[in-house]
Amino acid sequence: MTEPVRPHFSLRELLAQIRRSLPWSGPREPEPREPDVDAERLRVQVGVIRRAFEDDVAAAPPKGTRPPRDDADVAYLYRPRHALVRDGEDFERLTRFFEERGTQFRGNTDRAGEPTRGLVLVTLPSRTDGEDDVLRTLDEIDRELGRGVVRPDHVVYVTGRGFMCPATEPEEITKRHTGPLPVRAADTGAGKGVRVAVVDTGLWLPAVTSATTSWLDGVVADPSDVETIDPNAIHPYGGHGTFVAGVVKCVAPASRVEVEGVLTKGGAVYESEIVQQLHEALEDDDHPQLISISAGTHTRGDFGLLAFEMLAAAHGLDDGEETLVIAAAGNDGSSERFWPAAFPWVVAVGSVDPDGKVSDFSNVGERWVDVYARGRDHVNAFPKGTYTCYEPPNVGQVRQFDGLAQWSGTSFSTPIVTGLVAARMSATGESAREAWAAVKAGGTTTTDPRGGQITIVGPLD
Repeated sequence: MTEPVRPHFSLRELLAQIRRSLPWSGPREPEPREPDVDAERLRVQVGVIRRAFEDDVAAAPPKGTRPPRDDADVAYLYRPRHALVRDGEDFERLTRFFEERGTQFRGNTDRAGEPTRGLVLVTLPSRTDGEDDVLRTLDEIDRELGRGVVRPDHVVYVTGRGFMCPATEPEEITKRHTGPLPVRAADTGAGKGVRVAVVDTGLWLPAVTSATTSWLDGVVADPSDVETIDPNAIHPYGGHGTFVAGVVKCVAPASRVEVEGVLTKGGAVYESEIVQQLHEALEDDDHPQLISISAGTHTRGDFGLLAFEMLAAAHGLDDGEETLVIAAAGNDGSSERFWPAAFPWVVAVGSVDPDGKVSDFSNVGERWVDVYARGRDHVNAFPKGTYTCYEPPNVGQVRQFDGLAQWSGTSFSTPIVTGLVAARMSATGESAREAWAAVKAGGTTTTDPRGGQITIVGPLD
């Protein structure tokens, strides 16, 4: 079936849609907001990322090569003065490109790193005409070397609803909730022996030993991946990785979950850096069998993330036999592809509500969204303390948390699928790819007004 025509995309839609994914608990059709409120929310959220990166991040428009003047109109974020290219012939062609245009540029094309085998992070020389060193230069490179040969070092961010950060901010739960939703699996041995990596914001350690969130017992993180939380001022996106890990453990209680603190700058990270950390993890003899990623981005020209392409080539991720990547489909409420979820070797997970309908925030696409699971109104582990809202229309509102929170989004439908695959692997001894195929085959197929023909897996209540 032909995929719906992609809507025109702007950062207002991107950040407004990502935001729909994480902490939103309102009705499926939220009341419309004034455009200036949506725009200001986008500006605030992009500002969080800019400050976290100390302004070493740039914004791209939906079209053209000049960064937008307003952060409410951004298509994706990228690393200034840098690009990614395959090593060998493509790198040599890029070097010659600049050598032949010496008067147009200042400086050299230098190797800044090798995030994974066969991939080079390069610094780009500055332009003498004052145009953007990445957007304008890649536009010229496309015409000379071919489209997509050289790509930006995109910023990958936590997938909230419609924005580049979590959806609505963390919400207090009602008193009737004393445990997680969806509830813990009855089979306490589900997932035994399966190694799961949760690539996220880090782990808030007190949740692991708290009686309130006992299902997190056994979740681990290296000291460098532990998240520091100020109980008097929980920071934006704090606790997101802990929440996601809690969802995995509810579905696969015996799985061995390790949280990787990668998305530590305003819930975001450079593409090259997340891939470098994954490369190091996959080089380990005790590497994860499942990698759960509740993050992603839209990209320049809708090309796949080059760093992830090379990571897959270096570690055989495209067959999913040893390691399977499961990623959030994003929360833009559109059919715009979201990477890395959109890769054919990645399991792309969308969100449905408890009634089985595709969530208003979830991305859709019969050609690239593989499966759907509940993403609305999850309850799981969250840091204890005070959170002050900083986004309109709730700026200044103070919320108190005592170890649990309510959030929504494809960020949380993703670990449901991860847990289901882990449980199947432990029960049958199948490889990750075989277990995933069985999980999908056991799902419910239905037709949705937005998503078309979809498959739903996992609990809805």
